[in-house]
Amino acid sequence: MDSLSAALSAMSMRAGVFYSGSICGLHDFEHDVFKGHLHLIERGPIVLQTQRQADVHLSEPTVLFLPRPQWHRLVAEDGAGADVVCGTIALGGGVHNPISASLPDVVQVPLSAMPGVEALLGLMRHEAFEDQPGRQAVMDRLCEVLILKLLRHCMAQGITSGGVLAGLADPKLCKAIRAMHDDPANDWDLLSLAAAAGMSRARFANQFKVVLGNTPAHYLSQWRIQIAQQLMQQGQSIQQAAHAVGYGSASAFTRAFARELGISPGAWLVATSQNGLSPRH
Repeated sequence: MDSLSAALSAMSMRAGVFYSGSICGLHDFEHDVFKGHLHLIERGPIVLQTQRQADVHLSEPTVLFLPRPQWHRLVAEDGAGADVVCGTIALGGGVHNPISASLPDVVQVPLSAMPGVEALLGLMRHEAFEDQPGRQAVMDRLCEVLILKLLRHCMAQGITSGGVLAGLADPKLCKAIRAMHDDPANDWDLLSLAAAAGMSRARFANQFKVVLGNTPAHYLSQWRIQIAQQLMQQGQSIQQAAHAVGYGSASAFTRAFARELGISPGAWLVATSQNGLSPRH
């Protein structure tokens, strides 16, 4: 499995399409603690308004991805309207997951810049207007495929704010990242990770920090917690998950978890369950 697939698998990515069709006027999307938003603008013009940046005016078919929870608004002309597909995206760890942390607040990519996506959009259009069994499930899975293609595009084009996506696009750093992903319980240190990357220890530490904006030790801690979250959602106890990712005790894991997420593992499990973010079975 490649590194991006492994990272996404560990995060239990889930997409949910909640609207497909024409809109007119103002449409607000409230802040959601655990979910980002995807908007496929098939026909505009349309304006994206957020509280963090200037208005974005769109006149051509575009994918808009807001990887982290934030209030935003779509504005379509009352007369002309706009055709959109709107969905939510949930990645394990909520706002703290390394994939969303690698991206700017708004990812804006014209469909013309993503070769091969037209066939996927054709399937989405077909499902949107066919009242067939499993329609919602098919739309959700197609939305996930669109996100995967979008992330691949972001890596290839350097549309990142550092983080793991930038690291996975680096031919040397990706080897060390892959090593951590494949064996999070291993007692990795700077020397062994530098060796995996084929770099000197000093050069590796510096390049890792520059590209990912994080130290290797901190990234490893984040990844271990990410894997542990998935294991707990699958039914393992806190102690079992802690040992599986390399922590000597549940208390050590709980301290690391709380430092990283500001919440205990038990409280996090309750919150994710209440928000319907348990993985598929």
